[in-house]
Amino acid sequence: MVIDAAAISLIITAVVVIIVLSVILTFVPVALWISAIAAGVRVSIFTLIGMRLRRVIPARIVNPLIKAHKAGLDVSINQLESHYLAGGNVDRVVNALIAAQRANIELSFERCAAIDLAGRDVLEAVQMSVNPKVIETPFIAGVAINGIEVKAKARITVRANLDRLVGGAGEDTIIARVGEGIVSTIGSSESHSKVLENPDLISQTVLSKGLDSGTAFEILSIDIADVDVGKNIGAELQIEQAQADKNIAQAKAEERRAMAVAKEQEMVAKVQEMKAKVVEAEAEVPMAMAEALRSGNFGIMDYMNYKNIQADTSMRDSIAKVTNDKQDSTED
Repeated sequence: MVIDAAAISLIITAVVVIIVLSVILTFVPVALWISAIAAGVRVSIFTLIGMRLRRVIPARIVNPLIKAHKAGLDVSINQLESHYLAGGNVDRVVNALIAAQRANIELSFERCAAIDLAGRDVLEAVQMSVNPKVIETPFIAGVAINGIEVKAKARITVRANLDRLVGGAGEDTIIARVGEGIVSTIGSSESHSKVLENPDLISQTVLSKGLDSGTAFEILSIDIADVDVGKNIGAELQIEQAQADKNIAQAKAEERRAMAVAKEQEMVAKVQEMKAKVVEAEAEVPMAMAEALRSGNFGIMDYMNYKNIQADTSMRDSIAKVTNDKQDSTED
């Protein structure tokens, strides 16, 4: 069967037309344009083509625009596109605006876009404004004046403050400030029993300090979830101080003992030196006596009297030693 040239030309023309239409429909979001018109949103087809040229995905602009229009929000397509080009999440911003409108919270598009570009979840912030969030702190330890450690855990109910959400401190700052307030309140209590009897004293004192200043939240309440008694820090410090004083006293006593030993050794050395001098002097006595005998200054009778005196002295020393030994044995 032979196909004539007219049929071949018609087939080629149809294929080319299909390819061109496919390319045009791919580049020009006709289906999205029809959806916008059906939803009552006026969007020019040339605007959608311009989005393609600006590397903007039209669906991420038009779908949130349709959602905002149905919710009665006054948002233009240029605002949404500029926010998208700035790196924001258009769908989340529109959802946040709808949630704020339903909750009668005054929130402009510019404020909402600024919160989103600041890196915060603006939808979560709006939801937190309607439904406050509870932040639970870990156990925070403080020491009362009587030295007993008290541990407390608090639950902080906060609500997002949309006006301070940009540039305001986050949850970590809230937890740190509450922890500081708990430690200060426990530390100013005279006894740990007062804290255990009135745990609401902590929450009242902490809440009155205005800890949400400069943060992105508004503290609604601070509730003490659990209170426990810890260690006796005062007693441990006293024990450590007593041990330190003992070590210091022992060191000083050792120093005094060393000085006494040194002085005793010095006295022993002096005594030995004196004994040496006495022995040296006694060694010269016979020589002096011999010289006196030779010179006639010392007679034989004088020498005999000297020996008698030595004998008497030795006898008295012996008697005294025997007497002392008997007294010691009697005492024993």
